[in-house]
Amino acid sequence: MNIPGKIIRPQKELTMQERFIRDHHRHHHFVTFFRLLIFVLFLLVWEMAGRFQLIDTFFFSSPSMVASYFMEMLQDGSFFTHTGITLLETLISFLLITLISLLAATLLWYSKTLSEILEPYLVVLNSLPKSALAPLFIVWLGTGTGTIIVAGISVAIFGSVISLYTGFKHTDPEKLKLIYTLGGKRMDAFFKVVFPFSIPMILSNMKVNIGLALVGVIIGEFLAARRGLGYLIIYGSQVFKLNMVITSIIILCIIAMGLYQGIQYLEHLYKKKR
Repeated sequence: MNIPGKIIRPQKELTMQERFIRDHHRHHHFVTFFRLLIFVLFLLVWEMAGRFQLIDTFFFSSPSMVASYFMEMLQDGSFFTHTGITLLETLISFLLITLISLLAATLLWYSKTLSEILEPYLVVLNSLPKSALAPLFIVWLGTGTGTIIVAGISVAIFGSVISLYTGFKHTDPEKLKLIYTLGGKRMDAFFKVVFPFSIPMILSNMKVNIGLALVGVIIGEFLAARRGLGYLIIYGSQVFKLNMVITSIIILCIIAMGLYQGIQYLEHLYKKKR
């Protein structure tokens, strides 16, 4: 019914961009909801299976027992000690992997002769099971933080160098030709074309390396540590403290997810600025 003196405005139609943003938000909320639902259902089934004795909680634990042990770790301060040690070792390993692999890949790109000499060795070392190197590191370096950091580096460094070098080689040849035509040197071509072009690939490589660094650190802590989450996992399995083992594994999952999300946030910031 029309009201005298009142102007009825037609409803504003959504633009293509607004529709895309709305649909994107809906899809994001849908995915987030079902991720949380699956996680909650998993915890519920796990807890109920333990309470109704469908599984032996001595071996499989339960969410309530894990939560109880986690609170004990917070109260006695062991959570901060062991988690802090593992996180610090992982971050140092990751930073060293990133710096060393960037430097090595740059040298390989700069010198074709050097790359032809070293490439077969990099492939062989990358194929070698890294857990086989950990006992050697203990013999060479002893036990301690340094050995664990080296173990963390060894897991990712060779694959990272190969990946970055391959990415550098796939830079647009037309842009490189333009730099050389204008009188630029090889180092000018690297810093003005190759490196900027490869930043998305470098960020993707970092997302892989942060997880591998954590894996390497845990391998090192299995063999050469008296602190850290890897040590808790090995010690807990030896004395059948499965709550300790499962709680440590869950903390590792949270750390891995947090570190990955941190790199993904950096990637998002880079894409936003472009």
